[in-house]
Amino acid sequence: MENAFASRPRVFVVDDEIEIAKLLVVILQMNLFDAVPFANPQAALEAARAEAPDYLISDIVMPEMTGIELAIAIRREIPTCKILLFSGKVGALELITSAVEAGHSFPLVEKPIHPTKLVEVIRDL
Repeated sequence: MENAFASRPRVFVVDDEIEIAKLLVVILQMNLFDAVPFANPQAALEAARAEAPDYLISDIVMPEMTGIELAIAIRREIPTCKILLFSGKVGALELITSAVEAGHSFPLVEKPIHPTKLVEVIRDL
């Protein structure tokens, strides 16, 4: 039997609040994406090395590894992966400024985001 998700773009959703990642995955799956939730950025990076995603959607402020660090690592290893960062925390601005100063730039949306708008932003990447 053929994999029903084979022709769907693969999306890794990373948020240390796993319930948020799971909710976004449901929204994306309803919009014809093959989405996988991760609570740990390092686990997402390892999974990306095994099977490259088409998209990475990641929270910025997380323990151990920020979403920006994850995005930089994914971009380095999988240059074709489209990346979208999101955050609802004030500390994210400082991290984004540092990344831009180091020559990295990624699209950013603020949490919370309406599901329709999220899908629209992803398709426009």
